[in-house]
Order: sequence, then C-alpha cells, then structure tokens
Amino acid sequence: MSTLFEKHHHRITQALRYCEERTYWSPFQESPSAKHHPSGAHEQAKKIFKELLGNPFPLKQPNTIGTVGKEISPYTQQPLGISYPKPDIEPLMDTAKNSQKEWTYRTEPKERVGVCLELIEQLSQNNFLNTYASMHTAGMSFMMGFAGSGANALDRGLEALAHAHKAMSNIPSHAKFTRSFARGPETTIDKSYHLVGRGVAVVVCCGTFPTWNAYPAIFANLATGNSVVLKPHPNGILPVAIVVQTCRRLLEELGYNPDIILLAADEPEDRITIPLLEHKYTAIIDFTGSPTFGSWIENNCNHALVYTETAGCNSVIIESTNNYDGMLHAIAHSLCLFSSQMCTSAQNIFIPQNGIQCNDEHISYDKIVDDLVAKIDKLTADPKIAAALCGCVMSPVTFTQLDTLREEAKKYNLVRDAHCFAHPQFPNASTATPMLVEVGIADSSLYQKEHFGPMAFIIRCPDADSAILQASQDAKNHGSIASYAYSVHEQYQDKIAEAFIDAGASIGFNLIAHLPINFSAAYSDFHVTGLNPAGNACLTDIAFVASRFRIVQIKRERI
Repeated sequence: MSTLFEKHHHRITQALRYCEERTYWSPFQESPSAKHHPSGAHEQAKKIFKELLGNPFPLKQPNTIGTVGKEISPYTQQPLGISYPKPDIEPLMDTAKNSQKEWTYRTEPKERVGVCLELIEQLSQNNFLNTYASMHTAGMSFMMGFAGSGANALDRGLEALAHAHKAMSNIPSHAKFTRSFARGPETTIDKSYHLVGRGVAVVVCCGTFPTWNAYPAIFANLATGNSVVLKPHPNGILPVAIVVQTCRRLLEELGYNPDIILLAADEPEDRITIPLLEHKYTAIIDFTGSPTFGSWIENNCNHALVYTETAGCNSVIIESTNNYDGMLHAIAHSLCLFSSQMCTSAQNIFIPQNGIQCNDEHISYDKIVDDLVAKIDKLTADPKIAAALCGCVMSPVTFTQLDTLREEAKKYNLVRDAHCFAHPQFPNASTATPMLVEVGIADSSLYQKEHFGPMAFIIRCPDADSAILQASQDAKNHGSIASYAYSVHEQYQDKIAEAFIDAGASIGFNLIAHLPINFSAAYSDFHVTGLNPAGNACLTDIAFVASRFRIVQIKRERI
C-alpha cells in the first residue's frame, strides 16, 4: 500500500531532515490546551477511560487462556479492575512467527514504512486517553502524561522509523552487474536484494514510561519486517494495550494481518518475561528497565539481537557558576520531576568542600547544600505545584527503598527527608518529595548504583578535580545516561568533557534555561550511548535499526 507512503511522504522527509540537522522539530502537539485539539476530545477520552475501568479490555487477539490484570492506580490506590487476555505463550509465538513471515515476504519496505506512518498518525489521536492510562498506571502527572506518553513518545517512534527508512533505502531492490573475466566475453548478471526481517521481536516495556520506549522499538521492528510481541509491566498494561488495540484495528482495516503486533500481559505473581525472552522464535529483544535484569538479558539471551536501555548513577558536578539561583533551580527541578523516576534524573551531586565561585562571590559548601534544600522545599511547598511537578510514586517498592536509605543515612547525614504531600485531587495518592543524603566521596558503595525514585546524594569532594574523576569513573563502571556539570571555566569544562567521552557517557554543561535539564529531545539528542553499563542501544542512531533486517541476494545470469 505505497499510497500510504505517498500520503505521509512529507512527514518522513521532514523527520529525516531533522535527524540530520539535529535541531528542534515535532509534528505532534505537546500542549493539551483545547485550542489545539478537536472540540470535546479531552472529555471524550476521559469518558472512555472511565468506561474501561472494571471491565474486560476490548482487545481481540488469538491464543488466550483466561485473563490477567492487577493494576493499581498510584493516584487512588484502587485496582483499575481491567482484565486483559492472558497469552498461551507457545501458540502465541507460533502466531507471531507465522505473521512475521507473511509481513516480511509480502510487503515492500516503502509499503511497511507507509503503514507505520499511518499507525503513528492514528496513535496520535489517542493522546488524551493514553494520558489518563499513564497517570493511573505509571503515576505521571497529567502534563507529563500528555507529553511523555504522547507527543514526545510519538517523536521517538517517528525518529526510529525515519532511521529504518533510511537504512533500507540505501539498498536497491535490483542491480545489473556486467563484466568480463579473463579474455572471455562480457557476462551480465541480474541481482535482486530482498530485505528480510529477523523474526519475532519481544519488546519489554518499562512501567514508568511505557510508550516513550516502546514506540521506537515497535516501529523499528515493524518497518524492517519483524512482528512484535509487547510485554508490558504488570502495573503498566493499559497504555500498552491501547497501543496494541489501535494498531491491530487499523492493520485489519488496511487489509493486513493484525497478528504482527500482539500483547503479552502478565501479573506480578506469574511473570512470563523470561519464557518469552528465551523462546526459540525470539529473534530480537528490546528491553527497558532495571540495570540488573538488563544485564541478565545481555549475558543470557545470546540467541537474539538485544537492545537495552537501563539506568545508572547520573551525576551533577558543581565547580562554578554565573547564575547561582538558576543552577540550584535546575538541579532541584530535576530531583523533583516525576519523583526522579526518569532515567535522566540527577542523582549524585558533587560539590567541592571548599565551595565554589559565583562571579566575584565565594559560596561555601554548607550554603550550597542549605540553599538546594530550600529550593526543593520551595518547589514542593504548594501541593498543587508539587502534584504537577512530582506526579506519583509508581511502586510501593520505592517507599521500601526510601525506608532502607533513611536507615542507612543514620551513618551519614540526612539533610532532607522525603515527605508526602496532599494531592489536591487525589487524597490517597502515593506522593513523595526528594530525600537528600550527604556523604563523603569515599562512601561510593552507597551512591555507585541507581536509586530509583526521589533519592539523591550530596557528595563532599576534596576538590573539583576529584569530582571529575569519581563521577566519570562511576559512569564508566556503573552506567550513566545523562550527567550535568556547572562551570564557567573552559579549561575545566574541557577536562570534564574529555573524562566523560572516555567513559562513554553524555553530559550537559550549564543547563539552566526553562527546559528541564533531563529532557531528551527526539531528532536531536542521542539517548544512551551504548558505551557504558546503562544500556547497549541508542535512541536513535542508524545502529538501532540496521541489524533488525538482513539482505538475501538472488542472482540470475542472462543467457
């Protein structure tokens, strides 16, 4: 159906252009303001969401044996009461394998790209619905849900699709090869090149950003001729189920086998992730989640092509600044945003024990610590603002980890405890403001790992150079997706840049402007380097898509 490619040709061309230029662009609306959307769109989505609660999710797919579904809303602490098809893994994977063969052999690359563009367009109509789904599973605030599970996620999906189109377009479908050998006559060989998907791709979605990481994997796989089995987090099924439902419905309308995309949901007490990953038909694995499980997949799933995005210990190095208040606001905002449940959230804040310079003023270490605490207090003082900024804590496990760290902090210095705040709309919401623990640079066993949730460390350093060494080595050995540094001295910036390049970790300097420092922009930011333990893949470079298909060559000599 190449007409779909022609229909969306301008969009894919623009996406490719901005991937090359690395500047800002988005074809999707990031604001939920009514002036940007059809009349009643928000209200209709809210109505649909409420109708889903307490009912079987309307998804028809084969190979089911009963139902699953035990999602709890972080806002109400009540079960969503939605049941989903429970997959029978063996026949489900048979179905995925058979549909993949049909998809990869009976469609051309441009046709698949066109279908994917149409799917993305249709998914963009679900943004309000997916916002409520993300709120009541992941714990996002309304604004975070609309952007993070909507426009920003779609941008990442389109970005991956653009790279897939580029990779496949580099290979012609036919060629004529003519040459003579020795003194013989010229020989002409007609060659055809067939791009073949590897097989079934299992996409393991994370709980806190279910679509932001899923969309790139979905469209990188579908475009390159693979079928997709989506395995959502047990408390994050609904956003993924909406995606699968939308895609299957549209594929069927377009005359394609909808079984190229399937849902494989489970419950906490009966996980199916490992059986899916280890299945003989699993050719590709896309995983977003914990470093521990990500590392296990990388080391144990050698039968498949593995793409991981996990996490690490993201650092902030403070050496000097010419905007002290702006710097503190940027750091505090990062610590509060979505309760630090983002893989780009700041965690380890390195401050020289002798303080820093701000213009002509010397600012002591103690003042920096006190002022950062005060800035967090100010950002979270108004429950309405705190609710929009922090959202909810997704998992009860995070509160257990806060309790554990609070106990450990007795050996150090708990400079700010985590506090619940009263959500103005949801009195039972699971909320928490950031906990800050002060440690010495030698206490690395405590901070050399990801502490998922509103937990951060203020690390007293002998000097600014020791901060570079420690932070860069932590990134190299324990992983980092995004780190940050504040310095007005170019030589010091160069030192940091060299150390982090060597560590294979990205870093941003003097990020103070209105944009959240841990925002990762599609078409511009390369998210994850693949050079440190925080993941082996990158959203999105050509390597993220290029190995998902292989080339089968047919040669015929002209007689």
